[in-house]
Amino acid sequence: MLKKIPIGVSDFKKLITDNCYFVDKSLLIKEVIDDGSEVVLIPRPRRFGKTLNLSMIRYFFDINEQENLFENLSIWQDEEYQKYKGVYPVVFLTFKDTKAESYEDCLKKIKKIIFELLEDFRYIFDSPKVSPRYKEELKGLYEGTASDVDYESVLKVLMRCLNEHYGKKVLLLIDEYDVPMQSGYSNGYYDRIIGFMRNFLSEGLKDSPYLYKGVMTGILRLAKEGIFSGLNNLQVATIIDTPYSQRFGLEESEVKEILLYYGKEDKLDVVRQWYNGYAFGKTTIYNPWSVLNYIKNDRDEGHPYWINTASNDIVKDLIKRGDPNIKEDMEILMNDGEIIKEINSNIVMTEIEKSSSSVWNFLLFSGYLKPVGRVEKSGSYRIFYSLKIPNTEVMYLFETIITSWFQETVKGNDFDIMLKSLLEGDIELFQEIFSKYCVSAFSYFDTADESEKTYHAFVLGMLVSLSKEKYIVKSNRESGYGRYDVMIIPKDKSQNGIIMEFKKLSKQRKETMKKALESAFKQMEEKNYRQELLDLGIDSIYEVAIAVDGKRSLSEGRKV
Repeated sequence: MLKKIPIGVSDFKKLITDNCYFVDKSLLIKEVIDDGSEVVLIPRPRRFGKTLNLSMIRYFFDINEQENLFENLSIWQDEEYQKYKGVYPVVFLTFKDTKAESYEDCLKKIKKIIFELLEDFRYIFDSPKVSPRYKEELKGLYEGTASDVDYESVLKVLMRCLNEHYGKKVLLLIDEYDVPMQSGYSNGYYDRIIGFMRNFLSEGLKDSPYLYKGVMTGILRLAKEGIFSGLNNLQVATIIDTPYSQRFGLEESEVKEILLYYGKEDKLDVVRQWYNGYAFGKTTIYNPWSVLNYIKNDRDEGHPYWINTASNDIVKDLIKRGDPNIKEDMEILMNDGEIIKEINSNIVMTEIEKSSSSVWNFLLFSGYLKPVGRVEKSGSYRIFYSLKIPNTEVMYLFETIITSWFQETVKGNDFDIMLKSLLEGDIELFQEIFSKYCVSAFSYFDTADESEKTYHAFVLGMLVSLSKEKYIVKSNRESGYGRYDVMIIPKDKSQNGIIMEFKKLSKQRKETMKKALESAFKQMEEKNYRQELLDLGIDSIYEVAIAVDGKRSLSEGRKV
């Protein structure tokens, strides 16, 4: 009988005892023991095994877990590490279910987590080894009579009580520590929840005489908000760092073993195209959630699983609100290109919408982009990386976000009509819908300074919905004697090829829309942009000029 595919199983003991398939990541325990830092933060994208790994660490160290679940795993092959089994009291809590629309509701959920945590340690209340004062403090937190401020100290008090009871230091495991902050950012109570979490974590982790080690996971490193201020004993291992790089997600050798076990070895190419491509340190990683779901659902073709496990609203908003440069970079990425950006692992949530560099950092560390390699820039101490979309599943998400944005904002069937009219060379109809949309949808800030770039990015976004089986869309590429703005290349050579050139009105020359159009047509003619299409055997070619001035636009097309 084949082992069960453990979709959503995050309890290590259940996974091992319930005949589930397990990829041995137990050497994570060795890395934690060998790490000289008292506190380790390991940010990883969602669904890459964070909760399961912390659960594994818990069952290994917990002084109350005498059953050995590790005899057949890698960690047990080294006798030096066997002596750590069942030695320390363990405090394990997860904030994954603390999303809420208000600060008050978020705090209620945190208090519930604390109640459930203390429920496991009720025996402390009767321990003669524990100071009465601290037992009373714990009872107040457990019974809900303590103040909000008292809840900020629960880790410190609990760890002291456990230290007194067992005569051992405490292993503290905190899963998804950043969920309350991300929820606060999305729902308008960011500053309040930051204040609570800063005190809550500091009380448990900062210079604590009761702490053996602290291991935390999350998606982002929220360092600049002061969450970890004063923690000199903290090591952060992000996806661009080498430590712990092999312990989350699946390596290709592990994926091959899984596929072979379930008789799916012929699907490696599909799995590689859809779910591979992440890079943690120097290790290439597959998305474990998507790989396991793909096997379980027994599909022939790839399907998006990971991108549907949580709301992508933040990503959607960042792309929609992004300036023209962000949209232009997105076009490069969605054409399987790479962009070079400064990378700083310290994510500041309040700056994400204000700074384009913060956008790329957020997308990288959340798993929507991958680091291809570090780029050295002469004379600069800043860190730059080449970034790329990791695989087909994430590409699917970006295409879906952009296409849905256009379909939501362009009323009724206008979007489809606008796109069809462009492809068929009916530029009058295209202009009618296009200009109407631009007036209603473009904000002043979209078009004030760089209207040409904004319209360029808008058209590229519109073209995302074109079938890749039927069309190739290129932007800012060389053809003839220059670089065109946009080119639509049909794979069926009997269909129309489209060349598009954008021209911003020159205020100095008091240029009219008509004059800007003529200037665009002249440029396309003199630079011979059509040559690339002619070389491909496409004879039916339309050149489309678009003159832009703020929210105003005028389009005209000519068959050449």
